[in-house]
Amino acid sequence: MGRLESMAAEIGAVLKGRQQTIAVFESSTGGLVSAALLAVPGASRYYLGGGVIYTQQARHALARLGEEDMRGLRSSSEPYAQLLAGQARHIFGADWGIAETGAAGPDGNRYGDAPGHSCLAVSGTIDAAETLETGGSNREINMRRFAEAALDLMHRTLAL
Repeated sequence: MGRLESMAAEIGAVLKGRQQTIAVFESSTGGLVSAALLAVPGASRYYLGGGVIYTQQARHALARLGEEDMRGLRSSSEPYAQLLAGQARHIFGADWGIAETGAAGPDGNRYGDAPGHSCLAVSGTIDAAETLETGGSNREINMRRFAEAALDLMHRTLAL
């Protein structure tokens, strides 16, 4: 079992044990966070849904965020990741929301972030956000590291 899968299994066990639910909005991970959580047997007891918020159209249609909601924010930032995590939680009626936004590579994003930049957030009884800078430009490696970091943040938040 890989690191993503073992992390998701631990999170799933905690959520099932507490009878809590989670929803996910992710970007640069391309669905890896959701896939890992859904690979756990019994995921239907805690995973409510999610989406890949990769474009402005997806942000509007799936996360229900318009221009007014984005005023003063930029994508690929901790405040934006926190907003997405809160929206995932709210829209799906989940106990927890988790979000990721960044620049997987091989190039940076239009906001000036270098490849390997990701902002992660959790929304629930405790809110948390952090930024990861991998320093690398390999898209596949960054996507996996971003997903691992998002699950790690969720795991650490559940432990508090």
